[in-house]
Amino acid sequence: MELNEFIDKDRVCILQGNKKKEVLLELIELISQQGEVHDIERLKDAIFYREKLMSTGIGLGIAVPHVRIEGVYHPIVAMGISHEGILDYESIDNQPVKIVVMIVAGKWQHKEYIKLLSLIVTKMKDDSLRGKLIRSRSPEEIYKILLNENNGQAIS
Repeated sequence: MELNEFIDKDRVCILQGNKKKEVLLELIELISQQGEVHDIERLKDAIFYREKLMSTGIGLGIAVPHVRIEGVYHPIVAMGISHEGILDYESIDNQPVKIVVMIVAGKWQHKEYIKLLSLIVTKMKDDSLRGKLIRSRSPEEIYKILLNENNGQAIS
């Protein structure tokens, strides 16, 4: 499993918002433009419900909002970088979130979902990768960094 199997250049952005709700909606919008999720309202409800249960801010400036919903046939990833940081994300370490990676998978894709979540968290904990992503200035640059960091390493 490699990250580039689930993310493409059209689902990467420099986040414009500086509030948790705004950035989550930005990433949901990126996902909706691809037409792979047919019920965007269900996706919105699921993401915000998940955040209500517990923040997906995992520390180190990283948030990984993630859900499994019906009507999704393969895992989808969208990523946004916030240069200013999202102060109200309620991250576990109380630090501003600068990298948001959203994962959407099908309701029955538990194994793939867990592997993808693990892959993303492992990659984002790399100080060098995080620094490069946070310093990036365009979606194209973010995508290129992600592809270069992949190094053909797969997990099973």
